[in-house]
Amino acid sequence: MNQHILLPSKAERYRHFGSVDPKNGKKPIEKEKMKDLQNTEKEYFFAIEQVGVTNVSHPVSITSSLAPYEQTASGQFTLTAHLRRHQKGINMSRLTEQLQDYYESGWVLSLESLKPFTRELAEKMNQTSAVSEVKFPWYFERKSPMLHKTGLMHAEAVIHTEYKAGLPYKQRVGISAKVTTLCPCSKEISEYSAHNQRGIVTIMADVDPQAQLPDDFKTDLLEAAETNASAKLHPVLKRPDEKAVTETAYENPRFVEDLIRLIAADLYELPWVSAFEIECRNEESIHLHDAYAKLKYAKQNGKTGGSVS
Repeated sequence: MNQHILLPSKAERYRHFGSVDPKNGKKPIEKEKMKDLQNTEKEYFFAIEQVGVTNVSHPVSITSSLAPYEQTASGQFTLTAHLRRHQKGINMSRLTEQLQDYYESGWVLSLESLKPFTRELAEKMNQTSAVSEVKFPWYFERKSPMLHKTGLMHAEAVIHTEYKAGLPYKQRVGISAKVTTLCPCSKEISEYSAHNQRGIVTIMADVDPQAQLPDDFKTDLLEAAETNASAKLHPVLKRPDEKAVTETAYENPRFVEDLIRLIAADLYELPWVSAFEIECRNEESIHLHDAYAKLKYAKQNGKTGGSVS
């Protein structure tokens, strides 16, 4: 039989486990009387290109040209500002404070709305430049090819925005999506069948500041990734659908090299893209390793391998 436990008060329990009473300190508790160490001005030897906060998780509202048309997602933010050589630090709390202010105002995340947001980051820090980057999951409906059964797919999207006083904004956008690829070599040498694999496509694209912004960059990049694969993935497939997807993959074999070049061709034709970087990784079904390819291209110099800014 369990013995009855006589517990002391909660305050006494705290002291029992090591808590002590607060001290009567001599330093001020009012913000106006506290020393602002970050704004101390003297020689600190180097300016810092970016300083701020990262891995900030915050809900965001987004729109989509594919249903569901309005979504709330979990955004992962990196918010930074330039730091002058003669300034010790920045007031980092202002970064997340601004994020909360925008959220409470009903902010909808977009290429356009991130421009003033990023500019204000710099202005609140009394700096000349700032960078914001946000990654978020994007959901969209997809119907199966034959029976049109609906389910939700998702991809990972990213928007990167740079502000420098007196210069045009620089923006990059990206997406990471999964596809099906079927091995052309396996199809060629086998009497029947061919092995396939799940491919992961990651695209980062520079937005041309002179071009008209796309209605939805996410669907443009998703189309480039999926339509050039052997087949699309689907959340819901019945037997007639599975037959159609399997045969589509067999009719469109793709090496990882084929896939990345076909995606590059689509991105080259998008008028709002000035440069791009693509990575394709196939999780091989009959090998221990993955197949991998990476391609960079800048339209301005017309060279493969040019870095995305």
